[in-house]
Amino acid sequence: MNIASMALRQFSFENKAFWRNPAAAFFTFVFPLMFMFIFNVLPVGPSQFYVPAMAAFSVITACYTNIAMNVTFARDEGALKRLRGTPLPGWVFLIAKVIHSTFLAIILVTIVTVAGTLLFGVDVPTDTFGSFAISVLVGAAAFSALGLAITAAVPNPDAAPAVVQATILPLLFISGYFLDTRGAPDWLNTLADLFPPAHFVDAMQSAFNPDAFVWESVDLVIVGLWGIGGLLLATRFFSWEPRR
Repeated sequence: MNIASMALRQFSFENKAFWRNPAAAFFTFVFPLMFMFIFNVLPVGPSQFYVPAMAAFSVITACYTNIAMNVTFARDEGALKRLRGTPLPGWVFLIAKVIHSTFLAIILVTIVTVAGTLLFGVDVPTDTFGSFAISVLVGAAAFSALGLAITAAVPNPDAAPAVVQATILPLLFISGYFLDTRGAPDWLNTLADLFPPAHFVDAMQSAFNPDAFVWESVDLVIVGLWGIGGLLLATRFFSWEPRR
């Protein structure tokens, strides 16, 4: 069996396993939609702002959070260790994980965009669709790599939710996912710009709402560089053995 066939079969297994875990599917899909509905119903900002912001949040939820949590649990249950004794190469297993997370991210972004259009009258700009699609794919790849990297900092499954959420939620709040931070203090915006979530949401916002922002590829370059850094860290520190 060639590599492509193995990756496809593993992707199929990952997809079946995901949907057979109702709790994981619920939180992955409901959180972005729940936040979008809350922010659009409450008078805290325009729908044109929150739809791309929640689309960006969807990508991070599906890729960074989902991968970090699932891989950590699989590692400490001994599943990753047992995998090394099978014909499936470890790197093919991880690629299938990334592909599946990207698949979930695309579904989520589509749902958020359609819901925003049908329920809140958001205009979807067709002339910048290519920029928006590229932003989604680059973000998915980068945050998947960062999700694999952060598993090295998680000592055990009990600590996984705390570590994963602590490394992403504060950045989401100061980066303009839940509130428009363009009026925030300069030092806070400067701090946010040091990390990839701020650049990712800027790329998503500008591609979705070109009248309000200017789409600059430099944001995606920065996100991509963080992804490469995450991949290098994962290559160096990723563990297939349970932590003791």
